[in-house]
Amino acid sequence: MDDITSLGLDAMEIQTVRTVQPKHFDQYWQAGVLSWKSDLEMNLHGPYYAELLGSRRERNRTLTKMEASMQAGKIVNARHLVYHVGPYGEYEPGSETNEQVANIFAGVVDRVQQIWGVESEEDDYAAFPWVHKDKPSLVGIETSGRQELWGTVEEVIEVCNHVEGTVPVLNMAHIHARGHGRMRTSEDYSELFEQVRKDYGGKKFYCHFAGIEHRMGNALHYTQIKKSDLKFEPFAEFLAEEGDWLDITIISDSPLLEHDAMYMLQHYDKARQRLLEIRARDERRIKLALETGMSPEELELREKEAAQARKAGTDGDAEKAPSDAGKKAKKPAAKAAAGGKGKMMSFDEKKDEKDVL
Repeated sequence: MDDITSLGLDAMEIQTVRTVQPKHFDQYWQAGVLSWKSDLEMNLHGPYYAELLGSRRERNRTLTKMEASMQAGKIVNARHLVYHVGPYGEYEPGSETNEQVANIFAGVVDRVQQIWGVESEEDDYAAFPWVHKDKPSLVGIETSGRQELWGTVEEVIEVCNHVEGTVPVLNMAHIHARGHGRMRTSEDYSELFEQVRKDYGGKKFYCHFAGIEHRMGNALHYTQIKKSDLKFEPFAEFLAEEGDWLDITIISDSPLLEHDAMYMLQHYDKARQRLLEIRARDERRIKLALETGMSPEELELREKEAAQARKAGTDGDAEKAPSDAGKKAKKPAAKAAAGGKGKMMSFDEKKDEKDVL
């Protein structure tokens, strides 16, 4: 948390890869108090391995792990609790499977409400001041990156539409891998968010981003962003150009957590700066066009012609330069010799006319 605040970041996600241990709850409470006082958005990722579509025993084992993370979510004032569903198991992709997932997550949302004491009339929450002042954690359902796992964008949106209190968690690396390298241009991100806005609605989004190694539509492992074919620059370009309506939180899943979080922030700032420069240039062109009586398109065409003419002139000078180099190189030496009348020492030896050699 100290690293994140010193770097100027304002959100983090606690990654409970395995089961949350009650012995760590004291540390979680300290983190919750710090986040409450510093306005740092806290989030929590539940256990990574899940089998919500498995047998009754497998499902209950997963829900037991999730229970501990729900308790911890209250203690740290988590805004999102992120969960995976796991393999399809004996189910086939489709509405019937999505209905089963929706029923499970409806129970998860109810349990989160109970833990937060929403229905309780108790007023004394001195240790957890955010219980009455903040809403309970939202349950995030994350997209998956492998073909045998439940969690396409369409499946996640369908379930979130049927269960109040849940939100889709868009993991760009998983979406990219499952789509065989789908996210490559800013238009790809525009289509994705337009799809989510159309089918799910709202403007608040919770996303994960990291480099990804993938093969045959399956994610293998996360990598540093610079070493992946999933680049952040197109995402930053989309956010700068079309993201004014978004209220988005992006979490770094990279092996280099803080490093790649700052890498993404810097590229977003650069994209914003480029956009401002382009807008300023367009406004200047419109202003000049109005002053000269031309349309902005005509002025832009004139500017391109002038730029091409300047480039052609520069190329012409470069071609002439070698033939003139010898003449130009002699001028400074000649001037130095001429100006050396008693004031400047000359290192050229004068010829002695009487010297026969």
